[in-house]
Amino acid sequence: MAVLSQAQALIRKTEQTRHSTSVWVTAREAFWIALEALRAHKLRSFLTLLGVVIATTTLIVVMSIVNGMNAYIADHIANLGTNTFILHQFKWATSYDVFLKALRRNKPIRMDDFEFLQDNLTGYQNIGASSQLMPSPEARYKGQVIDEADLSGVTPSMIDIGKDKVAYGRYFNDTDYRHNSAVCFVGQDIVDKLFSGTDPLGKEILVHGTPFRVIGVAEKIGSTFGQSQDNFVEIPLTAFRNAFVARPQLAVAVRAPDSKHMMELEDEVRSLMRARHHLAYHEDDDFGINASETLMTVWQQLTGTIFAVTIGIVAVFMVVGGIVIMNIMLASVTERTHEIGIRRSLGAKRGDIMWQFVIESGVMACVGGVLGVVLATLISRLVAIVFTASVPLSAVIVGVTLSTAVGLFFGIYPASQAAKLDPIEALRTEN
Repeated sequence: MAVLSQAQALIRKTEQTRHSTSVWVTAREAFWIALEALRAHKLRSFLTLLGVVIATTTLIVVMSIVNGMNAYIADHIANLGTNTFILHQFKWATSYDVFLKALRRNKPIRMDDFEFLQDNLTGYQNIGASSQLMPSPEARYKGQVIDEADLSGVTPSMIDIGKDKVAYGRYFNDTDYRHNSAVCFVGQDIVDKLFSGTDPLGKEILVHGTPFRVIGVAEKIGSTFGQSQDNFVEIPLTAFRNAFVARPQLAVAVRAPDSKHMMELEDEVRSLMRARHHLAYHEDDDFGINASETLMTVWQQLTGTIFAVTIGIVAVFMVVGGIVIMNIMLASVTERTHEIGIRRSLGAKRGDIMWQFVIESGVMACVGGVLGVVLATLISRLVAIVFTASVPLSAVIVGVTLSTAVGLFFGIYPASQAAKLDPIEALRTEN
């Protein structure tokens, strides 16, 4: 009995090995047959795969542009600083109706609000405030003039919170702030336009007719949607109040020690401000707390709509491409009926024939997906020259996988038709 059991186990193992070898051989043979068919009928192959290529290209190009835009928005628009949120009169990125309601109801953030938070808020790493003069004033040095320069009054702590970095010179210190010093920190555009070939440090510029001494120059930031971010002059907030606006509207920036404490600090600021404004529990906030995630969430909702439309377009092209592949495979089954009869007469099973045609269909669609990836990469690089685009690896994987899956799905019916052919009738068919 033991010998019989061992013999049966050996037979089963041999059959399993033979089956796995058969599947591998079928897959490999179907792969090369598909490539040969594509090579032998180039025009037909191109027309067959056109729908899949267009669908894959469209999907990857849109994903690339959205990916590039996400990175651009995160770096240039929604970058408020690491673990930083802004207390402002309004909540940003809301609907127009919500904004109009807030405009009527919300109170501007003033210096006493900022000082109140400085005294009562706990657990923050840094806190600062800024106010911008509107409209932008003129800046002048000797005979050079800038018609509009972004002028802001800021606290010294903003250098550790915001995006500005010192290229040379220095930023304001607490002494400048306490003594209302007429000093300024300027962007690269101010240096290029007013001090071409001259060291700006120690020079006095006139901003809206008021002299300020340059003590530092910022690192170049660049532009956002074509608008330069380096055309600015920053002065101490105390000097800003003395020279321009006695009761400025502020944006208060709060930096948390780490991301884990962001929500706690936001909740604490909200509680303090609601108590300060005497708001009942059922009343909405009359101020806005804005973080990078606020802007990114709104942006992602917008791109989600764009992507949903793209998915619909891609689905149409994929279905059309799959139907074309199915028709071509049905024609291929008719052309190769005699070949199928020979294979069946030599011992090939229905499953072998079915797998052969399914794999051929999948390979054809996969080739279309790869061509779509190549074309989309070229288009994305061209787009990146004038706009922004970045091909994510996930887009490549999704594109190739989706096209292959479409080929496999639409190859099932032609494959089943091939597998159902009677071997004898198939042998009688003349090609």
